[in-house]
Amino acid sequence: MRQYGVFIKKEFKHIIRDKRSLLILFALPIAQILIFGFALTNEIKNTKIAILDLSQDEASHQLRDQLIASQYFELNGDVHDVADVESALLSDQIKLAVIIPENFQNDLSHGNEAQVQLIADATDPNTATTLSVYASAVIRDFQGDINGAYNLPYTITPEVRMLYNPQLKGAYLFVPGVMGMILLLISAMMTSIAIVREKEINTMEIILASPLKPIVLILSKAVPYITISLVNVTTILLISIFILGLPVAGNIFLLFAVCFLFITTAIALGLMISNITDSQQTAMFISLMGLMLPTLILSGFMFPIENMPVPMQVLSNIVPTKWFFIIVKDVMIKGLGFASIWREVLILTGMTLFFLFVSYKKFKTRLA
Repeated sequence: MRQYGVFIKKEFKHIIRDKRSLLILFALPIAQILIFGFALTNEIKNTKIAILDLSQDEASHQLRDQLIASQYFELNGDVHDVADVESALLSDQIKLAVIIPENFQNDLSHGNEAQVQLIADATDPNTATTLSVYASAVIRDFQGDINGAYNLPYTITPEVRMLYNPQLKGAYLFVPGVMGMILLLISAMMTSIAIVREKEINTMEIILASPLKPIVLILSKAVPYITISLVNVTTILLISIFILGLPVAGNIFLLFAVCFLFITTAIALGLMISNITDSQQTAMFISLMGLMLPTLILSGFMFPIENMPVPMQVLSNIVPTKWFFIIVKDVMIKGLGFASIWREVLILTGMTLFFLFVSYKKFKTRLA
């Protein structure tokens, strides 16, 4: 065990002496938070919504049909009560719920005024705002149609509620995304570079000649980056809570546990990259281009996945950050427990085991 600690200490010294590594490990998280802290607004189409029609009259059916006919929305099954709406929002089945109250047509006919409630998932504030605007526009068009048909001053007032993020802070979106990007790049890229560096300077054979088993030596290289990544997680959470005003609604220990799992996944991916490359430049290129771009484009952090072509939606399933992004939003912002994220946790665990298996097989092949 003492020898294992010596190797870990040696790796920490390598990191401290390498100015480029220090720049990536500590400057990159700050730069990413500043850059990606700006909210991005994109056009949204075919978003899953639910319509709870408590009135079931001609006017409510007409409004329902007009919402479904819009290019912005796609009906996601039927809901029968408010509990179904809440369940669909919590499970990310929908992004917006439209509730048409009882006596909708009667209120229009006799009081010339009716209300429609819009409930949006504001974990992504930009999407929530955009969807509310779209729905309000459809309702205004419907109002114009009935005013023209009956020449009566009907008024429909949408009532909008923003769940989970009532103040529509952009931090609720970019903090989980930046956290995933930082952990993936630091853990995967730096781990792959650290191992490839030993190959370049021809010290890998000397290290493997030590009394410790090869797998233990490789793991000793991963420990410093696990430690640094956990420090980065703590720093990001402290900044989020005390500076950005972003509370942790869920269990903090569960959040750290899933962060540790994602760090393990990223390090396993870095080990796999290190076994298929022979130079630091190649490892860095694969890590940056092969990991950062998919994280930005296919994780749901910057661009809604449902807007993408079907092949890209399918391709997004192999991006680990997508599942981590879903987990962090559910635990940190929505306050959900393990029962709501076990599928994503299982997927990340499977990816970790796959990366480790491939790394082990490739590593053993190289030693043969």
